[in-house]
Amino acid sequence: MNDPFAELPALPIVIPLGVIVFVLLCWRLRATGRFSIPRAAVAAALAVYAAGIVANTVFPIFLDPPALAGPWWSGVVLTPFADYEVEDALTNVIVFLPLGILIPLLMRRPGWWKVLLAVVGTSLGIELTQLAAQDLAGGGHIADINDLIFNTIGGLVGSGLLVLFARIPGCDRIVHRFSWSERDGAAAAGSGDVPAGLSGSGGS
Repeated sequence: MNDPFAELPALPIVIPLGVIVFVLLCWRLRATGRFSIPRAAVAAALAVYAAGIVANTVFPIFLDPPALAGPWWSGVVLTPFADYEVEDALTNVIVFLPLGILIPLLMRRPGWWKVLLAVVGTSLGIELTQLAAQDLAGGGHIADINDLIFNTIGGLVGSGLLVLFARIPGCDRIVHRFSWSERDGAAAAGSGDVPAGLSGSGGS
């Protein structure tokens, strides 16, 4: 008799995913002649973050799930703030806060609107993946517009914190060491300015 609660193991999938993300990001750094240990650390942080997000938002996936009791849209919540717990909202904000920090560091020409698009795109991709996993592979999560809203807020808060940190005298040099911005890190560090695009002006 099949076990309806048997799950597809997450680690054999998310660990290689993290390794692939890290290798691709380091290859990009090498290809552009901007490889450094601090920038590789940002790549490693994003790789671990991506693996963790997939492990916690896509899994569990059940190997022998029961048949769906309703249509595909039964697994979608499209009404904002309806029966949504404060704890869930805070969790989503906190979970996406690191992404709001990492995205501007990874961009060669960061700007707040680019960060917004990247955060919304990432969150929307997660919700659609959850919907597909639920409908096709026995996923255990529901696609929820509230998650999209509070994920976006978390990403913007993280980006704002990075901007504020970069404005602290002396801390701008730390940000420049980790930033993948087009601006040369050494020259920028000597200027005392925040990284290009992190000043809140929106970069192009």
